[in-house]
Amino acid sequence: MSATIIDGKAVSAQLRAELAGTAARFEQRVGRKAGLAVVLVGNDPASEVYVNSKIQKTKETGMASFAHRLPADTDQETLLALVQQLNDDDAVDGILVQLPLPGHLDAGPVILAIDPAKDVDGLHPENAGRLLAGLPGLVPCTPSGAMILVRRAVEDLSGLHAVVIGRSNLVGKPVAQLLLNANATVTMAHSRTRNLAELCRTADILVAAVGRPELVRGDWIKPGAVVIDVGVNRLAPEGQAAKGRLVGDVAYAEAAQVAGAITPVPGGVGPMTIACLLQNTLTAAERRI
Repeated sequence: MSATIIDGKAVSAQLRAELAGTAARFEQRVGRKAGLAVVLVGNDPASEVYVNSKIQKTKETGMASFAHRLPADTDQETLLALVQQLNDDDAVDGILVQLPLPGHLDAGPVILAIDPAKDVDGLHPENAGRLLAGLPGLVPCTPSGAMILVRRAVEDLSGLHAVVIGRSNLVGKPVAQLLLNANATVTMAHSRTRNLAELCRTADILVAAVGRPELVRGDWIKPGAVVIDVGVNRLAPEGQAAKGRLVGDVAYAEAAQVAGAITPVPGGVGPMTIACLLQNTLTAAERRI
């Protein structure tokens, strides 16, 4: 048996093409482009890559991109003042502050300062609460993308057992809530869960978002299960991290022999994150007008 590969690149390209049509209709109706502001503090190489990709895809989709690059020694007050400025700017529909921030900055107050209506990362407590309550809101991008890929493999999740490994506010908790909202029966697990392998073997849908390279082995997978690998880890010799190969939280070659469908790393959930960021921006723009 060999799993069906869920191609996040292809699905994200299709979604971005649809969003380009939505963006064009928005501009024609409103008289301006939907706008996304991205804030980058410092020059972390990985963050630079992510931000540049977000800017490029925003423009390709026909939306306005506002990039704000601040020096690494920016203080908390300056960053908060910029967020408030963006909150007040009618041309900006979505605000994304690239995380992680430099060590001297506290991300918590920054997230709280973002207008929930412009919080396209879906991290503000108001949006988190709306997700928990089943109300409309802005949902974190990676969980949204993961759910789209789940539904490519299984249209009706009713009654299926989903196991989520990971409990972060960014991925684990919101993806568990989305699965629950789709009528799956959800078990949340993490790196300290006892008998984790045994638990995973009961999952019809397994979402790995724990940040441990190739933690989930092939014999942890229930035959025919849908495996969504959110992890992005670089395996490399000591001191050569930039040259290492990317792997997920799942041992892909092993799991693909057992699973019914699986996302690769790279090329799975990753491309969906930016597509869902653009979708959130357009959703925010429509709601704001």
